[in-house]
Amino acid sequence: MSLTSTERQAEMLKLEGNTAFNRQRFQAAIDMYTEAITLCPYVPEYYTNRALCFRKRNVWKRVEEDCTRAIELDHKSVKAHYMLGLALLEREEYTGGIQKLEKALDFGRVGDPEGYMVEEIWQRLAKAKYTQWEEESNKRVWRLQELKKTCEKALKQHHFLEASQTGSISEEAADAHAERMKQLDQVFEIAAESDTPTEVPDYLCCKITLDIFRDPVISPSGVTYERAMIVDHLYKVGKFDPFTREPLELDQLVPNLAIKEALQAFLNEHGWAYRT
Repeated sequence: MSLTSTERQAEMLKLEGNTAFNRQRFQAAIDMYTEAITLCPYVPEYYTNRALCFRKRNVWKRVEEDCTRAIELDHKSVKAHYMLGLALLEREEYTGGIQKLEKALDFGRVGDPEGYMVEEIWQRLAKAKYTQWEEESNKRVWRLQELKKTCEKALKQHHFLEASQTGSISEEAADAHAERMKQLDQVFEIAAESDTPTEVPDYLCCKITLDIFRDPVISPSGVTYERAMIVDHLYKVGKFDPFTREPLELDQLVPNLAIKEALQAFLNEHGWAYRT
């Protein structure tokens, strides 16, 4: 369908805005995109382009406004969800920001799984998830420490009461007290395990990068790879499975949903892994 004269004018303004943006003339670009929006207020790209300019100038409130409008026009806009997520994180709304970044990642993987934005979104999402985990972990650690102090105090008081009633501390009573204190330490060590960084299981790591999976896919030979890495291998090295050396085409790769589910469950329990 051919464009109307108004739509053509709006597109020309968008292109002029793009040129200004590439020259880092962000206010000029904002003015061009604003004129385009005035002419055609139903084009989501104009709003996301303007939001990117506001992002460069750290005007996060305007980023949030433009991205919200863009999502109303196109609920699958990767850029709008991504920048809205960043704007929410800027005002420390971690839950809302992470939700928007997760949506951006999901839509990005569907629309352009090999695109540069998928990696960029993952990096920001992982950073936000780690920050959220770190804050919650510090609170949990503090509460555990306070609870442990209270329990230790109660055990010591109980031990002192027993001693005062008998007039002395028998070797058996001392051993029993020591054992209770030891068991208390073990209980709190177990309670703190999920917040203690260890190693990520091998089955949750890519055989090429050795890093934790982000978007695992499985080849016909049954080997699971990180999508971006195996795609890069197919394009740059050759169309074969790097482990089995069998012929492999891009369309033969299938999302490994079992590993993806196991990965998400692991990350939900061990937020420190987002930093690996």
